[in-house]
Amino acid sequence: MQTKFDPHNAVIKLCMDGLNLEDSGRAEDAAAIFYQARQAATDDYERFIAAYHWARQQKSGPDKLQWMETSLRCAQNINDDNVMSAYATLYLHIAQCYEDLGDFEQAQRNYELANSHQGAPSDQGPFYHGTKADLPLGALLTAGQNSNYQAELKMNHIYFTANLNGAGLAAALAQGEGRERVYIVEPTGAFEHDPNLTDKKLPGNLTRSYRSQEPLRIIGEETAWVKPTITERLKWNENLAENKGEIIN
Repeated sequence: MQTKFDPHNAVIKLCMDGLNLEDSGRAEDAAAIFYQARQAATDDYERFIAAYHWARQQKSGPDKLQWMETSLRCAQNINDDNVMSAYATLYLHIAQCYEDLGDFEQAQRNYELANSHQGAPSDQGPFYHGTKADLPLGALLTAGQNSNYQAELKMNHIYFTANLNGAGLAAALAQGEGRERVYIVEPTGAFEHDPNLTDKKLPGNLTRSYRSQEPLRIIGEETAWVKPTITERLKWNENLAENKGEIIN
């Protein structure tokens, strides 16, 4: 089973708004938004995400532990391969909570569980790559290209996703003047979770974003993807311009 990450989901949008408020130093406003997200959540997927962000806001150790464990239980209820990417993060937070509370036996147990959920992704795809390049079937996409986000940076990996609309967004943000394209690709070697997204805003790798040092082979083209609106494009470009974070290359 694979749950599709939907950036237009009301609870996810609230959490992203809360994170933006956090980034701008408005911690109390962010906490109020995360509380709204918690109240608005209607299923285990939404509760898993909202509880995680609400837990991060808690000043009390027992309260933080309670909400991290709530987030984990909701994630486990989903029984979803994609959501399992968050298990290591959740167990790590829970372990730190127990350590802060002086329960070192439970802390060690949860550190071990966090480690046991580390490892290579098990995602079977299909996988997509968004670009403005016009390429034939069978072509290989390779690492070593310039970054779309830092023009002077040569990328050591080739990036792809199992989220179709995420690939569409990447196509919209890509350099070049060509038509936006989303190619169906297959990895020719090992790949890993994209560390530039994993755990950066959401627990785990819910956007199903990956990277590889080995080429991707184009095996088709997908046309049925949702193109971002002009407003969404402008917002993303603003966010990229304001982002001072270092790309993990």
